[in-house]
Amino acid sequence: MMLLLHVLMLSLLSGGSAKVVQDFETECGQFFANKTSPTRFPGERYKQICQTLNNVYYYATFYDTVKKNPVYSAYKFEGLKNCTRQNAWYIEPQLDDNNASPDMKLEKDVKIQGLGKHQALNGDYENSLYDRGHLAPVYQAQSQSCAKATFTLTNAAPQNPSFNRGQWRALERNIAKELSDQCLPNKYSVYIVTGVVPGNNNINNRVTVPSHFWTAYCCLDNNNKCQNLELVRFIGKNENIGPDNISVACLEAELEKLYEVTSFKLFNTSENNENKLFQNKAPVSYCLKQKLWYSCYF
Repeated sequence: MMLLLHVLMLSLLSGGSAKVVQDFETECGQFFANKTSPTRFPGERYKQICQTLNNVYYYATFYDTVKKNPVYSAYKFEGLKNCTRQNAWYIEPQLDDNNASPDMKLEKDVKIQGLGKHQALNGDYENSLYDRGHLAPVYQAQSQSCAKATFTLTNAAPQNPSFNRGQWRALERNIAKELSDQCLPNKYSVYIVTGVVPGNNNINNRVTVPSHFWTAYCCLDNNNKCQNLELVRFIGKNENIGPDNISVACLEAELEKLYEVTSFKLFNTSENNENKLFQNKAPVSYCLKQKLWYSCYF
């Protein structure tokens, strides 16, 4: 069977209210395929957040309090709901005070000493020339409440405005259409994870500007297998150019290199044995061949 794992470099989700937890697979595992999250890095700097609004979980975010960026956000896609946007962005009080409310709040409503020590604030983006780039996007939100919950700075990273409003926006819409046409009619459960890779620049000497945005999705069937009609994934630099189309295995290999880790897994699943063996024998030539082939035909 062909896997339905689409990988792309992008930025999506936003705020609302949120809850910092010890293990989001246990607390809000419904946003991960087979209730298994992508790779989580060790260390106190990384926080697991169940993004919550009015006591309802809407998605999950793995957050880096040093870079003040989300590593990734994960959520379910349930079809287009034509949700509207809002202008206000929330922050997560518990990142700066363990005893604070689990609900996301507007900055003006939070009275915490040292606010912003472990997260981005709205002032970081002022005059920065970067957009607040969603990881879990409004366009793919499952409800108006969910759309509101995406407007949190823990679900955003500095994104080139031309990229955010150009290639990335088009990509979000293309993904939604493909999932609506090919996965939802088959009663598959659709799981999406979108993340960023930290770069070498920052805004306001505090918030790291990502070098790349990426995204992947899995259409999970009743046998808990990811199904797909095409073996295509995407990864893109934080500039207004089209993302590269590569396989899940190649994306994971690329993320291992960019994150400087020995292993990075997106989903709790595996490709068919023949594909897996071939990739293990010649990963470099295989990835290069796929990238060149898809660049020519897509």
